[in-house]
Amino acid sequence: MTPLRALIVDDEPLAREELRLLLEAAGGIEVLAECGNALEALPAVHRLQPDVLFLDIQMPRISGLELVGMLDPARLPQIVFITAYDEYALRAFDEQALDYLLKPVDPARLQRTLLRLQQPAAASAVPDSLLMPLQSIPCCGHHRILLLPLAEVEYVFSDLAGNHVVTASREGTTELTLRTLEARSGLLRCHRQYLLNPAQIAEILLLDGGLAEVVTRSGRKVPVSRRFLRLLKEQLAIP
Repeated sequence: MTPLRALIVDDEPLAREELRLLLEAAGGIEVLAECGNALEALPAVHRLQPDVLFLDIQMPRISGLELVGMLDPARLPQIVFITAYDEYALRAFDEQALDYLLKPVDPARLQRTLLRLQQPAAASAVPDSLLMPLQSIPCCGHHRILLLPLAEVEYVFSDLAGNHVVTASREGTTELTLRTLEARSGLLRCHRQYLLNPAQIAEILLLDGGLAEVVTRSGRKVPVSRRFLRLLKEQLAIP
């Protein structure tokens, strides 16, 4: 049987090391990498495409649940939550067919988790009811990561260099896909390569040929394709 490929995400170094050693002892699984927070994990998930994510729930700045909401739903790995909550508080996760490991991790409990993950039916999506909506968009900068508040974002666009987030005063490049942002942020699709914040629309310019441009509050212009103009007007309740 092909080993499962795993990524461990936990802000506690000792907890990461303990889990890695237990997984190595259990066999049947390859630990691709370890990450100390959600911001490190986001590009690692996209780059490594693990089969399973062992994910701490409570982490600084971005929680494990928020991280899951940032991942592309079409390429979501299996999720095993790691938590210090007691078992009674975790019944909700169990009822939703999500697995979890209680700290400190019990080797026998981990073995049951691995057996469940090896089953073909184990690859289930995280229910939307457990995912938190995005409040900010993480962007990679020079030796830093910017968290751009969603309320300040005017639009997001995609080109060959990546996915770019634009505010009135700043720009950044994000690992989040347009599909993920559209599903989790409330940004509206106005073009195959553009998402728009409806709260940042100052006016809509109707052009020839069924095209349009949105003028943002800072004066930037965002293209609207024929395909998405009618849908955009419906979402904005414009007759």
